[in-house]
Amino acid sequence: MSKKVLFIITSVNQFEDGTPTGLWLEEASEPFNILTGANISVDIATINGGEVPLDPNSTQNGELETYKEFVDQINQSISINDVDVAQYDAVYLPGGHGTVFDFAHNQKLASVLADFNAEDKVIASVCHGPSAFVGAKNKKGNFLINGVTLTSFTDEEERSMGLVDQVPFLTQTELENQGAKFVTKDNFTEHIEIDNQFITGQNPQSSKAIGEALRDALN
Repeated sequence: MSKKVLFIITSVNQFEDGTPTGLWLEEASEPFNILTGANISVDIATINGGEVPLDPNSTQNGELETYKEFVDQINQSISINDVDVAQYDAVYLPGGHGTVFDFAHNQKLASVLADFNAEDKVIASVCHGPSAFVGAKNKKGNFLINGVTLTSFTDEEERSMGLVDQVPFLTQTELENQGAKFVTKDNFTEHIEIDNQFITGQNPQSSKAIGEALRDALN
């Protein structure tokens, strides 16, 4: 029986000042292509269900055509309220700045992640996707990523983008505050960390590497 991965994606399409944001397309598309190319099936969920919002900055160089196979899947997603964790071998949380608004402190999402955690299934995430871990606790009531070696979009990368004042928190700082053993590499260079069931990537440049690591973990 083929393996199955659940992608959970942001439903937020703008910053609080109205600037468009959403999913960073490459972060979902590269792993999608790698997984489906290995005969691993993928279902797409968003926080609220419906169409996946794309950050327009991630589609400026022909990505809508490059990643057409994934883009064709995103007109209609299921809501995380309708997710049955038992159906999946892994969960993958791509980023985009939308996630910092609807992933963090989201009790339903935290509950889904606690189920994956309790069943020792792979939990993978890249860039701002690990904001899903902010506030999330395991079944024992401890922070989900306490003691976990991981990475995400770094505070330094956020500063270099000039977006510190646009986001409600800095992802690296929040994850460190919850006990994560956070590893940084140079800005915008490929970097992933693997710690037991957790696979995390630092930035969009890590999209391919995290897709390959997720594939390998399932095989």
